Amino acid sequence: MDLGLNEQQELLKDAARDFLENECPETLVREMEEDDQGYSPELWGKMAEQGWQGLLIPEEHGGAGFDFLDLCVLLEEFGRALVPGPYMSTVLGGAVPLIEAGSDDQKAEFLPRIASGDLIFTLALTEPSARFDEEGIQCEASVSGDEVTFNGTKLFVPDANVADYIVVAGRSSAGVTLGIVPTDQAGVEVTQLVTIARDKQCEVKLNGATGQLLGADGGGWDALGPVLQRYTVGECAYLVGLSQMDFEISVDYAKERVQFGRPIGSFQAIQHKCADMVTDVDGSRFIMYKAAWSVNSGQDDAQIDVNMAKAWCSEATRRVVAHGQQIHGGIGFTKDYKIQLYFRRQKRAELAFGDADHHRELVAQQMGI
Repeated sequence: MDLGLNEQQELLKDAARDFLENECPETLVREMEEDDQGYSPELWGKMAEQGWQGLLIPEEHGGAGFDFLDLCVLLEEFGRALVPGPYMSTVLGGAVPLIEAGSDDQKAEFLPRIASGDLIFTLALTEPSARFDEEGIQCEASVSGDEVTFNGTKLFVPDANVADYIVVAGRSSAGVTLGIVPTDQAGVEVTQLVTIARDKQCEVKLNGATGQLLGADGGGWDALGPVLQRYTVGECAYLVGLSQMDFEISVDYAKERVQFGRPIGSFQAIQHKCADMVTDVDGSRFIMYKAAWSVNSGQDDAQIDVNMAKAWCSEATRRVVAHGQQIHGGIGFTKDYKIQLYFRRQKRAELAFGDADHHRELVAQQMGI
C-alpha cells in the first residue's frame, strides 16, 4: 500500500516549506496576532503569485486546477508555519461554495479575482446556538429573484473583518439558502471576538443585508455538504502540520535542555511523551489523508471518514501540544517561547466545525446506533 505523495505533491510540499520559511517567519506570526487585520497584504500577494489562492480553481477561471489532496498537502505546511490570514476562509469558505453552487456568471465574476488574490471571502455558518447542523441555521433569508436579504447574527466567522464578501447561510421559507453578501454595506456590522488563538473570528450582524443568491432557494444545505467536508478535512490538515512542528520543537528541546547533569530527553518520562507525540502525529496524518482521498474521489463513505478524521485529529493533536508544553515545563507558557503559539492555535482548529464529541456523535449515527 503506497501512502506516499506523488511527484507533483512532493514538489508542492517542498516549494511551500521553502517559501514559508522565508516569507512567514515566527516574527510575522507574532506581529499578525497584534495587527487589527491579522494578515500581511504583502504575503497575501506573494501567495497569489505562487498560485495558491487559485489552487482548486479550474484553469478556465484563472486557477491552477489542482485537486483537494494537493490542497491538503499545502494546508499541512500552513499549519507547520502557522500562516496567518484569510487563506482557508477564502479558498474553502469562498471558492469552494462558488465552484459547487455558483452560476456560470458568478464563477466568471468571482473565481478569477479570488485566484489573483484581489478578493477575500469567508463563510458565515454558525450562530449563537453554536450548532453545526442544519437546524442551527436560523438567520432569516428572504429571496426575491436573484437577490437574497438576510437578518440575523452569525458567530465565529473567520476573517470577516477583512472580507470583501461573505457567503451567508440563512433560512428562507424554502429551507437553508446561501447568498454572496458584500461587506461594504450598512446592513453588515462586524465585531472582532477575543480568542485564545488571537485569530480574527468575528460576530457578524446582518440587518437587511443584501446579496446575490448562491444556488437554489432552499438548496443551501445540500450545496454546503461538499463545502463542509472539505473545510473540515482542511482543518485536520492544518492540525497535522501544526502538531508535526510542535513535536519537532519539543524533541529538539528535550535533546538540548540539561537537568540534573543530563539532557531531559534521557529520562524515560520524556522519552515516552515524545513516543506518544510521534504516534499521534503519524496517526493523525494517516486518517486525515484517508478522509481527503475519500472526499477527493467521491467515495460513498466519505462523510464518515471526514467525521472520524476530525474526531481523531482534534483530540490527538491536543495531546501532542499538551505533551509539548509539559516537556518545556513552565517556560513553555511564556510568550518568549514559540511552543505556546502552537498550543493556542491548536485549540482554534480543534473546535472549528465541531469538536471530537460532535463528530463522534455523527459517526455513531452513521453506524446506525
